[in-house]
Amino acid sequence: MHLPTPIVCVITRARGVPGSPERAALVSRMALAAAAGASMIQVRERQLDDRACVDFTRELIDATTGTPCVVTVNDRPDIAVAAGAAGAHLKSDGVSAADVRSIAPANFLVGRSVHSLPEAVAAEREGGYDYLVFGTVFPTASKPADHAIAGIEALQAVCAGVSLPVLAIGGVTPSRAAQAARAGAAGVAAVSLFAEARDIAEAVSSLRALTGHSRRV
Repeated sequence: MHLPTPIVCVITRARGVPGSPERAALVSRMALAAAAGASMIQVRERQLDDRACVDFTRELIDATTGTPCVVTVNDRPDIAVAAGAAGAHLKSDGVSAADVRSIAPANFLVGRSVHSLPEAVAAEREGGYDYLVFGTVFPTASKPADHAIAGIEALQAVCAGVSLPVLAIGGVTPSRAAQAARAGAAGVAAVSLFAEARDIAEAVSSLRALTGHSRRV
């Protein structure tokens, strides 16, 4: 599956239990993000059991119907397939793309997290991936103080070293998203930026504009 650039990936943050007001609010926010032009919503709700995660993913699929936005699931391709999601995002040490494609329908979107240029090159050589997510690019309060920060130069090297679209993750802000685009990133992925935004539709629209205008050709 091909995603038009710039790619804006909204990653969900755990919000209560199924049926709670927090959960309903999250679904509503994701619908607003999709309507504003988010390319992808990635379900990362590790506290949910299998059944609850399938149900929540289906809620998001229903909420974003009629928009170009696709819904994917982090680290659980089986859940993604069961829920009818558009794809799955794999951890750097997760299963292979071939394993996922053996159980997934045609045109299933498969991405992988990478943390270095060698990992990115290895993923491209392995084949079967539609995009990569590279990080942590910028300092972020969501990671421990001693967490390794890759930096913008490392992002630029990864973008130049592979032909797959690369999304920047980690400490993304609007100005940093523009930096990432100038470094060659096809887009950005974020959790906190969207979870904490007062107006998520405006946040998505701003990121699309900044990354689209700044992207290095």
